[in-house]
Amino acid sequence: MDVVTIGETMVLFTPQSQGQMRYATNFNRKFAGAETNVAIGLAKLGHKAGWISRVGNDEFGKAMVSFVKGEGVDVSQVQYDREAPTGLFFKEIRTMQQFRIQYYRNGSAASRMSKEDINENYLKQAKILYISGITPALSESCYEMIVYAAKLAKKHGLTVVFDPNVRRNLWSEEKARKVLLELVSYSDIVLPSVEEGEFLFGTKEPEEIGSEVLKRGASMAVIKVGSRGAWYVTKDKQELVPTVQVSEVKDPVGAGDGFCAGFLSGLLDGLSVRESVARGNLVGSIVVQVDGDVEGLPDREELGLYTSAAEDIRR
Repeated sequence: MDVVTIGETMVLFTPQSQGQMRYATNFNRKFAGAETNVAIGLAKLGHKAGWISRVGNDEFGKAMVSFVKGEGVDVSQVQYDREAPTGLFFKEIRTMQQFRIQYYRNGSAASRMSKEDINENYLKQAKILYISGITPALSESCYEMIVYAAKLAKKHGLTVVFDPNVRRNLWSEEKARKVLLELVSYSDIVLPSVEEGEFLFGTKEPEEIGSEVLKRGASMAVIKVGSRGAWYVTKDKQELVPTVQVSEVKDPVGAGDGFCAGFLSGLLDGLSVRESVARGNLVGSIVVQVDGDVEGLPDREELGLYTSAAEDIRR
């Protein structure tokens, strides 16, 4: 196993029309969650990825597990919960530049995850543990589980990769900041956006955000700076890696997860940090051109075509 992810994935309903959702009568149903977005992105690029979670023992949960498995992700560690439902959320498209997200996840099956859901023998087979700041916000038991998993990963020599993925509506800012900074201290690589860096450290400067991450024990920070690309910061070097510009953004949601999948793919392939960040930027730019969180994630062949095109542009 190359990468193991832990977290909640939900059923996503998107109106087929733009404007206020009160007027929508027809919806498209998809599945989305940071952890499965990353796992699917890696699987499509030829890596072995596994997902640990809980879903409701309902039709949505069964459809979700079937979908994720069909994308090549190992779902052997996903549990069905007979007492809680699969979480839902809606993406309201006011305009192509304005999106609103409404979650219905309180009391969901995934919010009932605990340390007992982590199989140490399964986890220790992986090279990388990917976690996000969403999961510990779901419940106290989810928080304890993520900390437990991170400590197990460190024990067995896995690289712990942490994306803060700040969700302010899930908990208070004070608690969020405290827990997310704790998770930074358990991580080897931290992947905040510049806005998340400001939330955690009080600065928008990528170099300063990276420095704060390294002070807390991580070996690398990669700060996403939107259309500019991403900064990576290590103890030896810091550099902005520009992204490939796109002519049209159809759906910006999921771009960060695409970046993470591309970046981790680069590291797993033995690329340099700069090359890995460049691959992350490229995958993120591909994702935003397609409606949906995972629908735009490229496979290895498609990535090669985009890489050649990007190199032609740079010439």
